Amino acid sequence: MTLRVVVADDQALVRTGFRMITDARDDLEVVGEASDGQEAVRLTRELAPDVVLMDVRMPVVDGIEATRQIALYGSPARVLVLTTWDVDAHVVAALRAGASGFLLKDIRPTELVDAIRLTARGDALLAPAVLSRVLDRFLRTTPDPAPPPSLPDLSGREREVLTLIGQALSNAEIAERLHLAEATVKNHVTAALRKLGLRDRVQAVVAAYDHGLVQPRRP
Repeated sequence: MTLRVVVADDQALVRTGFRMITDARDDLEVVGEASDGQEAVRLTRELAPDVVLMDVRMPVVDGIEATRQIALYGSPARVLVLTTWDVDAHVVAALRAGASGFLLKDIRPTELVDAIRLTARGDALLAPAVLSRVLDRFLRTTPDPAPPPSLPDLSGREREVLTLIGQALSNAEIAERLHLAEATVKNHVTAALRKLGLRDRVQAVVAAYDHGLVQPRRP
């Protein structure tokens, strides 16, 4: 099966480079290019890609808002944020908006195609432990937010599991911590993701922070 990709970046040279790298693979195809976030949302609706490579800083509508709009209307497309910085506050906002990971623009061609394939399969491109460090860095420097929303749809066990995901524990580590079978933990993870409308484990880490289940570590 060929994976369909939309590239969204306001620089034509970047779009052309990503298209050349992607189209050179038999299982990947760039089906559309967008020069701003509004166009990225429109193309995602029209072309139903598997993956969107989304630049953060674009005119008309930026990549964060475009990612949010794509997630809100329920597109199955997974968004990979493109950035020139490995730790950027805008990346955190994009992940909260529904992105499944982020890539540096100077990524090697083989790493780019691997990232597209991984993300299309639903695998977490950004390791939860890395995401936890990113969130810690930025959230501990921001003012205290409003009280987090409650999670009435989650069972007590699902809440426990989500908290431990937010602490970057694997399913095996959660199973050991809670004295459960790993298959049982996997079922709880799946249920929590479904109830909260989350796409992957990276989104679960963000949700654990946003709902106050995990607090940023103070320096």
